Amino acid sequence: MSKFLAVVAVALAVLGCKAKAESRPAIESESATAKGPSPHLLGVPEVAELVQRRAATVVDANGTDTRQSMGVVPGALLLSSSHEYALSELPQSKAAKLVFYCGGEMCRASDSAAARALQAGYSDVNVMRAGIRGWKSAGKTTEVPRS
Repeated sequence: MSKFLAVVAVALAVLGCKAKAESRPAIESESATAKGPSPHLLGVPEVAELVQRRAATVVDANGTDTRQSMGVVPGALLLSSSHEYALSELPQSKAAKLVFYCGGEMCRASDSAAARALQAGYSDVNVMRAGIRGWKSAGKTTEVPRS
């Protein structure tokens, strides 16, 4: 009997959580809107074209170890930190097209760096989710970091 009551209690708790979760989307979307705009996601081919045309500032949010082992996208601006970099490290124009990247799909340093740029008023902020690993896997060239 106590097993039955335990199962019923768990079922009610789950249903209660589900009902609460179903009533939350409006609140969550409001808070997402309050956070402001999100960066656009770009794939490696799109970024490669931007690099070739010199149509964007590509920004490396990786740490020194990753840069040394994987290299960097040619011409990338190297941030001093993914979340505490000086805004003076970015282009002066808030309309500049920025493409942030980090290590790869699971890394979120580029998101942190992009969020800082958005908060500072940059309007064309993008993230290459594939990161330097995806760049290299796609057969794109890298260069030795300048610093």
